[in-house]
Amino acid sequence: MRSDVTVERHSTSGVDGPAASSAEAPFKMSVMLWTMGIDQPFDERLEKVAEAGYGAVELAGEYHTWSEDDLRRHNEKRRALGITFDATAGAVVAPGRWRHNASDPRRREDFLADVRAELSVMEKMECPELIVLGGDLVPGLSPRAQRDSCVEALKRAAELAEEKGVTILLENVDLEENPDYIARSVPETFEIVADVDHPQVKVCYDLFHAQISGGNLIANLERSIDHVAKIHVGDVPGHHEPGTGEINFSNIYKKLAELDYDGYVAREFLATGDPVTTLAQAREAALLAASG
Repeated sequence: MRSDVTVERHSTSGVDGPAASSAEAPFKMSVMLWTMGIDQPFDERLEKVAEAGYGAVELAGEYHTWSEDDLRRHNEKRRALGITFDATAGAVVAPGRWRHNASDPRRREDFLADVRAELSVMEKMECPELIVLGGDLVPGLSPRAQRDSCVEALKRAAELAEEKGVTILLENVDLEENPDYIARSVPETFEIVADVDHPQVKVCYDLFHAQISGGNLIANLERSIDHVAKIHVGDVPGHHEPGTGEINFSNIYKKLAELDYDGYVAREFLATGDPVTTLAQAREAALLAASG
């Protein structure tokens, strides 16, 4: 997850729109909106997502500065394009950090206040998934106490989310991005969600972070697919599109199809070329691999 990036603006290309989207895939596909850049008007970025053949967009708190009129207008635009706001990571304030710390019992009510604020806007956007982070290590507090605090905070958040029909997604983060993150490994992220043991709490499995954190991407999927509700796609190194680095995404897509995964696979990367063309190519590659 990154919310502090800028992508150079490029010209668009003529690829099919959302009618040719991920209906053919065994899993759904979406785009983290910052992949389209952050220097263009919001509606133009939505248009480019549709042009690339996607029908779902993941947000990172863009709506925090919107007026009620902005919210109405952007909702109308995404509906006209056939686009769903499938998730948001709205309370991320820096790479790998949420606004308040779920791992600190003294900040739990602040964490839950953040959740309530996000849920309030998400309801207006018909957005069904909220990505959260577990928090940073707390000096003077034992690892067990911090882990227990994170679990309890997510249980409380699940109660709030359940009322709105929203799923809470705990994302794994690598320690290069945030060396203080409470979940020191990918398996620990899955263990926290297992301890929460609530149907409204799942994992956003970020493959970029997971590869940096030790790899074993497919084995983690096989062990814990029931806990996964979203997958973030970005290659290592550089956080660019699939095929630019060391991750074998074709094998991952094949495995997802074998495991009957039907959640979202979200493109979250810094495109090395025109974002529309790059996203369209990434979509077609995923379709080909999953069907093979």
